[in-house]
Amino acid sequence: MRPLLLIDVDGPLNPYAAQPERRPEGYLTHRTRPTGWLEGKPLRVWLNPGHGAELLALARWYDLVWATTWKGEANAWIGPRLGLPELPYIDWPQMHGRAPGGTFWKTQYILRYAEGRPFAWVDDDIAAPDREMVEREHRAAALLVHVDERVGLTRPDFDALADWAAAL
Repeated sequence: MRPLLLIDVDGPLNPYAAQPERRPEGYLTHRTRPTGWLEGKPLRVWLNPGHGAELLALARWYDLVWATTWKGEANAWIGPRLGLPELPYIDWPQMHGRAPGGTFWKTQYILRYAEGRPFAWVDDDIAAPDREMVEREHRAAALLVHVDERVGLTRPDFDALADWAAAL
């Protein structure tokens, strides 16, 4: 069974925490109006067009899935700007709030979505409690990649994802 590659947007693909007046090198500025963003200026999103090709190359080994609060809107606002096809997404039953054992709120839903399949997950909110929960409760292989929200995905991240999947 092919592993899942669960992709967060804000942090890994959109380094939103970089200096506001300095777009990171290689990124383009996009203005979006996802559902709920009705007032004021459109939301600024920085995306690196090269990340689309990197993710498509990983699709050799993985089934790509959005694991983002953008949910299906990532297919309208993010994917096309990166050259990605429409991807399935995790439809979070609840976003934010408390989570078991001090984990990030997404972790319990990631495990439910993966249902025992191997998976790699890229997110800027992964911490030790998330790793511990995945190790304890997930019976298949898993790779959790914490991404610095000021930098976004980097060459070593893509290499680690490819190496891990190739070794399965």
